[in-house]
Amino acid sequence: MRKLMFTAAAVAALGLSAAAMADGQATYTKACNACHGAGVAGAPKLGDKAAWKDRIAQGKETLYKHAIQGFKGKTGFMPAKGGWANLSDDEVKAAVDYMVAQSK
Repeated sequence: MRKLMFTAAAVAALGLSAAAMADGQATYTKACNACHGAGVAGAPKLGDKAAWKDRIAQGKETLYKHAIQGFKGKTGFMPAKGGWANLSDDEVKAAVDYMVAQSK
């Protein structure tokens, strides 16, 4: 598993706090990696710029909504909160922010 490191300037340029980025990475590792790490059920893989391009273009609010409420798309299915009902909306948003930052 590769570990990605960011400088404080890079995190600030993305409009994220270091704490938000760390929490997003932790949530991704705990709850999202199983599908987004391997592309299960059509999940766009972390870091796959081509797979994320059109999704990112929809805007973060749409990505947040799909991740929190669930979504059925042309290529697969995203269960609400990735099936982790115990995650807060803020944890899901932080994980989305982390995945987007890794996939631009």
